Amino acid sequence: MPLVSMRQLLDEAAKGGYGVGAFNVNNMEQIQAIMEAARETESPVIIQASRGARSYSQDRFLYHLMLAATELYPEIPTVLHLDHGNSPETCKSAIDLGFTSVMMDGSLEADGKTPSSYDYNVDVTRQVVAAAHAKGVTVEAEIGCLGGIEDGHGAGGSGMEHLTDPVQAEQFVNDTNADALAIAIGTSHGAYKFTRKPDGEVLKMDVLIEIHNRLPKTHLVMHGSSSVPKELQDVINQYGGSLKPTWGVPVEEIQIGIKNGVRKINVDTDNRLAMTGAIRKVLMETPEKFDPRDYMKPAREAMKKVVAQRMVQFGQAGNAKKIIPIPMAEMAEMYKNGN
Repeated sequence: MPLVSMRQLLDEAAKGGYGVGAFNVNNMEQIQAIMEAARETESPVIIQASRGARSYSQDRFLYHLMLAATELYPEIPTVLHLDHGNSPETCKSAIDLGFTSVMMDGSLEADGKTPSSYDYNVDVTRQVVAAAHAKGVTVEAEIGCLGGIEDGHGAGGSGMEHLTDPVQAEQFVNDTNADALAIAIGTSHGAYKFTRKPDGEVLKMDVLIEIHNRLPKTHLVMHGSSSVPKELQDVINQYGGSLKPTWGVPVEEIQIGIKNGVRKINVDTDNRLAMTGAIRKVLMETPEKFDPRDYMKPAREAMKKVVAQRMVQFGQAGNAKKIIPIPMAEMAEMYKNGN
């Protein structure tokens, strides 16, 4: 099965009332973990790469690893998505490479750090929508700014400084024709999202619900949505780590989001924690080992378990076989004809 557009997967998720996890990757083992989890749970999947990941793994390596994934797992509808594109040029380079979905994060300026103006965000997003839709490629945009920093991209802070305005979100979608909208409701990139289990003061689900009521046909995206389970933190600390106590986004809150228009949920930190804990365990329990395979196999398996669990919790499990891929050229025609 060739790579498919994210728009198709999110449309199917909207019909089925479920969410689709979007999992960040940097290397082969992470891609393998995600695809194995998708096969085990019969899930469609979104694999995403940030600018940092593209630089780390090099574009051609990453793209050909993805092609290998589609060859080895032909039954899994798979999207290759650019996470947090910082400029139209970055997005266009991903489109030219073969990504089937891109995020134009115009909520920040091209430096990936400075909150931008509304007009700037609309301008760069429109440019990307025109280039992407001409090739059938999906566009995710963002209004409002998340907290924290991921791969050098982010506004920093707690996530409460630049919450999404529901009225502005509605106007933005009308102004840009983006396929999916990432919103800021108090979440942050990285492991240290909240200093206590989040409640309505720090995780603004009421804002999400109002945006969904205003934009019932727009696919919403939750960034910074790793749950940062205590058991994953504990494994790292048990084997020599020193993570401070922290809380992520509870799965039950994500499930409320899914009931209110959230179709894409970004997960990265949970997978990093799982892999690092598994690696630390091998190296501390068997310090004589030096073959990378001895610790990368358990790391891959640990990440697979987390991904499979999220696929079940988000409701995407069992839905892979229901999706008949639409070729990208056909998607381009549908955009051209306003469908």
